[in-house]
Amino acid sequence: MLPIFDGLRDITTLTVLVRLLMAILLGGAIGMERSYKNRPAGFRTHILVCVGATIACMTGIYLYLNMKLPTDISRLGAQVVSGLGFIGGGTIIVVNNRKIKGLTTAAGLWACGIIGLAIGAGFFEGAIVGTALVLVAQIVFTYLGSKITHHEAFKILLHYNDKNALNYVMRYCKDNKMVISNLEVTGKRDSVAPIYSVVLTVRPRNKIDKKKVIRYISDIEGIIEADTVN
Repeated sequence: MLPIFDGLRDITTLTVLVRLLMAILLGGAIGMERSYKNRPAGFRTHILVCVGATIACMTGIYLYLNMKLPTDISRLGAQVVSGLGFIGGGTIIVVNNRKIKGLTTAAGLWACGIIGLAIGAGFFEGAIVGTALVLVAQIVFTYLGSKITHHEAFKILLHYNDKNALNYVMRYCKDNKMVISNLEVTGKRDSVAPIYSVVLTVRPRNKIDKKKVIRYISDIEGIIEADTVN
């Protein structure tokens, strides 16, 4: 531990003030990055989470050391950790094509609360290093993550009258490194022969030509019609 912080580890009026100011500083640093990217939980939210967690941790220590109450020091902190899940859940939304947004912000809020607990406990070294690593993850790793190539999933609507046709389509997808992440039966129509309808959500691992895939699937025996859907 750094000796520079040794005089700030006890619970006094000065150390309480210092810890709350540090919570504002470190929480605000994480929140500024989120506000800059126009995320739902930004500057003020991260400060409030960090300050609240700091106060909760210090309260547990105060009740045990100063008030001499038979309480568990870590109990309030544990409740903060679980309570942050509800706050983070409010930042997660599902947008078009079932894409999930807000997970990074939710994780940042959770980490910000943990940093607040570290500040409240007097673990200043961990709080400072933790904040630096969170900022690195949100700023530097965002750039690195954008360089990772990935291929968007797409949906294929199939109409077929032979149950084996679906097995052939699934085998074709597997052989061409396309993962079927969802299969949804949309209906069954009775005419001269039963006609089945299904929607496949396909996620390719390599770059593919969707039109070529549809043409191949359309030529499979038993397939009446195949097309992509939004």
